[in-house]
Amino acid sequence: MTPSDNAVVLYQSPDGSNALAVRLDHETVWLTQRQMAELFGKNSDTIGLHIRNVYKEGELSEEGTAEESSVVQHEGLRQIRRTIRFYNLDVIISVGYRVKSRQGTRFRQWATGVLRDHIVKGYTINEQRFREQAEKLTDMRRTVELLARTLANQELVNDTGKDVLRVITDYAYALNLLDRYDHGTLTIEETTRLALHVIDYDEAIGIVASMKGEFDGLFGIEKDQGFKSALGVIYQTFGGEELYPSVEEKAANLLYLVVKNHAFSDGNKRIAAALFIHLLGMNGILYRPDGSKRLADNALVALTLLIAESRPEEKETIVKVIVNLINRKND
Repeated sequence: MTPSDNAVVLYQSPDGSNALAVRLDHETVWLTQRQMAELFGKNSDTIGLHIRNVYKEGELSEEGTAEESSVVQHEGLRQIRRTIRFYNLDVIISVGYRVKSRQGTRFRQWATGVLRDHIVKGYTINEQRFREQAEKLTDMRRTVELLARTLANQELVNDTGKDVLRVITDYAYALNLLDRYDHGTLTIEETTRLALHVIDYDEAIGIVASMKGEFDGLFGIEKDQGFKSALGVIYQTFGGEELYPSVEEKAANLLYLVVKNHAFSDGNKRIAAALFIHLLGMNGILYRPDGSKRLADNALVALTLLIAESRPEEKETIVKVIVNLINRKND
């Protein structure tokens, strides 16, 4: 683990003849074919031949030692985005031996030192960050428990008191979910496997059409096939098994996909929330046995906004949180 993925450090040869912007990622260093040519004082075609031979002769596997990255290059006044191939330190060393360059040995020594410092610093920074987060989580949980206990003891039985207590209790539960996520123990549990109602495109777009009377402008106007795609994804199968086997997972993924696909000119979040509620309701799991909503209105709003601001790699975690919130026991 490093302090920063895709960090860049400057390498300068001992004699000062050349300097290279070296990419650090995945606990190794990366250079392009052109950069290796500059480092070893050879033309790019020669370097390319040696790289191919490294792989052809089985000295190294291309998987894991080479990867492509999109970079922006300046050509005059224009900015051009190009895909460039990078090679890691193992390839750089192998090519250095083949071209018999002293710079290869010097670069290896420099890279080893830089990586050692970078990795040690990374572990130190992240260890400190995790410790601070754990302390904050503990403090926040204690504060929430204190506030909840105080409200209960003061017998705030009016509507405002009940709402505050409910929000605080929900907040404490969310903290526990985040704590489980941090420790890698967050899983999907106790879901409803049998789908009583399957929502198709015609039904879904009909719901959107029924909402247009409440909103004006570009609300509900489709831009592309993203909406139809989202509906198809939640019922996808692989090897005869559903990718999202439970109603809760289908609903959570539908909420996420409709928000993130931006298939409508306006109203994506409102449409996503409405379909989420509809799917849960048609399958009989929108309410608990006592008549209370499984997911409070404010929680749904917060989750929808959270999805809108999230990164793609956070999708799985968000879906798990939504499913767990739906199935939270009414305690």
